[in-house]
Amino acid sequence: MDRAAVSGRLSVIGLGPGDTAQMTPEAAAAVSTADFLFGYGPYLERLSLGPGQARVPSDNREELSRARAALAKAAGGASVAVVSGGDPGVFAMAAAVCEAIEAGPHDWREVELAIVPGVTAMLAVAARVGAPLGHDFCAMSLSDNLKPWDLIERRLDAASAAGFVIAIYNPVSRARPWQLGRAFDCLRRNLPGTTPVVFGRAAGRPDERIEVSPLAGADPARADMATCVIVGSPETRGIDRGGRPPLIYTPRFSAGSMR
Repeated sequence: MDRAAVSGRLSVIGLGPGDTAQMTPEAAAAVSTADFLFGYGPYLERLSLGPGQARVPSDNREELSRARAALAKAAGGASVAVVSGGDPGVFAMAAAVCEAIEAGPHDWREVELAIVPGVTAMLAVAARVGAPLGHDFCAMSLSDNLKPWDLIERRLDAASAAGFVIAIYNPVSRARPWQLGRAFDCLRRNLPGTTPVVFGRAAGRPDERIEVSPLAGADPARADMATCVIVGSPETRGIDRGGRPPLIYTPRFSAGSMR
C-alpha cells in the first residue's frame, strides 16, 4: 500500500488566551474534527469534546515528546490535533512539531499538516489597556531552558535601546523567580522610569488581573507564569480618563517623523 495513502492529518491549534469567545471559528472547527487531541492538561480541559474524541494530556515541559507522539499517531492514519494556548507559533507547539518533523522518520513529512492561528497573550493584554503595540514591537521569552540567560539580557538591551515595545512571555517560574527583576534592571538602563509597564494576567479569563505601573516602580512579584508583561517604548504614553483606567498606547509615528 502507498505510504501516503494511510497518512493522517495533524492540526496544530491555537486556542487563544482562555476565553472561549476568543477562540477563532477555524480553531473550533479543527478541534471538532480531531479524533485525538494532544496537549498540556489544563489546555485540554478547556475543550468540550464529542463522542469518540480522546484527550492525550502531558506536562508543559514535554513539548518535543508530545509532538513526536502526535506525529506518530497521525502517520498511522489518525486525525490528530496538538493544542496550544494563545497562538501555536508564538513560543508554543508549532515550532516543536516542525523540529520533530525535521529530525523524525520520513513518513512524518508526508502527514497533512495545518497550523491554525490563535489570539496570542500579548494581543489580548494589549487590547485590555489600549494600543501599546501601536508601533514597532517585539516579543521575548524570559525562559532560559533553551537559551542562555546572557543572550536574553543582550536581546533586552538591544530591543530597548532600539525603541521597541517589548512583550515578555514566561516572565518568572518557580525555579527562576529572579528573571523578571533582572530583566527590569536591564531595561532601566535604556528606558525612562516613566515608561508604562503592563502586567496582564489571564486576560479574558475569570481570574483576569490587569495592572499598569511605571518602569521605575515595576514590581516583578506582580507576575507569574500566567502573566504577559508589556514594557512600553520611550514614546508609549497614558491618557488620563478621570475615574476610568488610563489608555496606554504607542503612537503610530516616531519622534522626528511626519504624522
